[in-house]
This record gives sequence, structure tokens and C-alpha cells, in this order.
Amino acid sequence: MLGLDPSIVHAQVATAEQRSACTPDAFRLCSGEIPNIPAITACMRQNRSQLSPACKAVFPK
Repeated sequence: MLGLDPSIVHAQVATAEQRSACTPDAFRLCSGEIPNIPAITACMRQNRSQLSPACKAVFPK
């Protein structure tokens, strides 16, 4: 996961709105990965079906 995956790069430069939409889901689903952004991103993608609607919009299929 250390490559230049555009989705990970995107997650590292997430807007305040995107962070706001996904922070509760990150704590709920991926708290063990915090503060590792690439690991959080991977975890969020793996748990996409459990994300809130607002956060799902940040992680398209």
C-alpha cells in the first residue's frame, strides 16, 4: 500500500468536508489504524458497505 495509489494520495489531501463525513466512520470501523492514513484508507475501502452515506461518496467503488 505504499505505492502511489491515487485513492490514497487523495485521502491524504482530503477536504475538510470529506474528513468531517468520514471521521466518525474511521473511529467506528478503523480506530486501530489511526493515525496511519494509508491503512485507514484501506480499512475504509474494505468496510465500504458499512460506511455512512456521506462517507461512501468519498470512497467510490
